[in-house]
Amino acid sequence: MRTRLLRRLMLLALILAQPGCSTSYNELPIGFINLTHRTSDAFLLVRWRNAQRAVAMQIDLNPIGRLHGQPPRYLPGDARAYSVVPRQITVQPVPDLSSEELFLAAGIVRSDPTGFIFCPAPCNVVYDSSYTVFSRRYVAYAASWEFAPDPEIFDQILEYEFQSQILYRLGYDVRER
Repeated sequence: MRTRLLRRLMLLALILAQPGCSTSYNELPIGFINLTHRTSDAFLLVRWRNAQRAVAMQIDLNPIGRLHGQPPRYLPGDARAYSVVPRQITVQPVPDLSSEELFLAAGIVRSDPTGFIFCPAPCNVVYDSSYTVFSRRYVAYAASWEFAPDPEIFDQILEYEFQSQILYRLGYDVRER
């Protein structure tokens, strides 16, 4: 009886001592899971580097809060931004809400394509042009922005979301981004 109990305890100890199946962020391969329609990995990497540069120069912690009248919360840049590399960050277009859906849900009048998508919790807004899910290393954007007549808008959307990813990895409070 004691031998069986001892064996079970040893087996339990071995099971508990085994490393978990999860992989830490720093162990993931560098790069993107690129689900965009026509954007190359090289293009995404340029946007990432621009985001690193922006975070290294100045940190804006509450751009969404400022839309609601809150005072700006700027911090000096953080050079550690250059050490944060994209590790299997999924970048994916999401179909725009139709003008009818957007009007019925939010009372916003826009023609199609609206450039808006639904942002799931814990987003600070319900509808936006893009959002990030940090725990899943995921960036989503309204699909129409990839084909917008002014490509700089798409660049800015990606760079903003990549800044948020970098700030999150550096340990900043990104709840108001």
